Amino acid sequence: MSWAVGRLDTETWVFAVLRTLTLVGGVTALLIVPLRPEHRLHLAPLLVGFVVYKASLFAVLLRWTSRAREVFLATLAADLGVVFLLVWFTGGGDSHFYLLFFLLVALNAYYFGPALGVLTAALASGLLALASWLAPPPAAWAHVGARALLLGLLGLALGHVAARERAARARAEELHREKDAAMARLARAEQLAAIGRLSAKMAHEVRNPLGAINLDVDMLTDIVRDGQGPAMAEAREIVREIRDEVRALAALTDEYLVAARLRPPRPEKESLNDLAADLVAFLRPSAERQGVVLELRLDPGLPLLPLDRAMVRQAAHNLVRNSLEMLPPGGRVVVGTRCDGDAAVLTVADTGPGVDPAAAAHLFEPFFTTKARGTGLGLSIALQIAREHGGDVGWRNRTEGGAEFEIRLPLGGASDG
Repeated sequence: MSWAVGRLDTETWVFAVLRTLTLVGGVTALLIVPLRPEHRLHLAPLLVGFVVYKASLFAVLLRWTSRAREVFLATLAADLGVVFLLVWFTGGGDSHFYLLFFLLVALNAYYFGPALGVLTAALASGLLALASWLAPPPAAWAHVGARALLLGLLGLALGHVAARERAARARAEELHREKDAAMARLARAEQLAAIGRLSAKMAHEVRNPLGAINLDVDMLTDIVRDGQGPAMAEAREIVREIRDEVRALAALTDEYLVAARLRPPRPEKESLNDLAADLVAFLRPSAERQGVVLELRLDPGLPLLPLDRAMVRQAAHNLVRNSLEMLPPGGRVVVGTRCDGDAAVLTVADTGPGVDPAAAAHLFEPFFTTKARGTGLGLSIALQIAREHGGDVGWRNRTEGGAEFEIRLPLGGASDG
């Protein structure tokens, strides 16, 4: 039972108890007020029926807690009927139990709002008039009308106040949730900033030893280049593997340093087409070794636009490299450009597996990666660079398979140059 009660929200629980107490007080008062003989005969059945009704009401509430509002609406007529009997039994228009109608109107107006408050007031007014007419001598209709008017005003005013209070409370709860989310983002940003500072320091410390190792590898390469025999062939392969790993590690340290020391752009009029062509020419040998086709599709009508060539090239390089790392041999990456309204767009489309929906929300977070190797900074850096230029980075999963990323840059004072 306690589990079921706990599922009722506080407002619903309080409303149910107050509505019950209103009627309990009225029915209990019947035991101490004088009743007409014909009404006294019905007192015992009324008490029994009331107890059964209220017990059944709470049983239904505890069984179907999610339908509490519907239960209250369905039993509103019964509650009004109980008050009607109390007023009728105790003198009609002369009865003081008509005040219970005010309590019911107030409670329902507060819980359901002004519309139900006014409707409850109208029903209560009709029942009050009926009780006054049934219990002679009938009350003055002016008194009945005044009470009906007051009931209507109470339902409207209190319902309106309750609706405003409920809206203000909902807004406060929304602001509280937004504050909690902002605090969580701030804590995450501070954590990432600390990680970034540490990563940059480590990258800086690693960079010098890497340079020395690279020089040693160059010397070893010269030594084993002209050697003969199986041992020298194996040595050349080992040296090549060492060089590849050193280059990969150097690229990682450079990426950490770029993320930590991203400078403001220094834009000049540049051709996004030339930038894309140079990048594809640079990366095509690596793609061919991987067994991936790297294509270029340019919009010849794309004008010059203000951009920092080195920074935008870095952003585009990160997108292309991200696609290449996701592709098996036989895959394809298409780098393209186009003009879209007031923006120049560089696109990178691949035939890979696409973006996992579970990872989509974290795609541009620093250090987030789904790959076995990598810093998780490539997309984050690309997004920062695009936004530093007043642009953005977007993505979509293509219907034909794979993913497409795009860098959108404002044309600004673009020229056909």
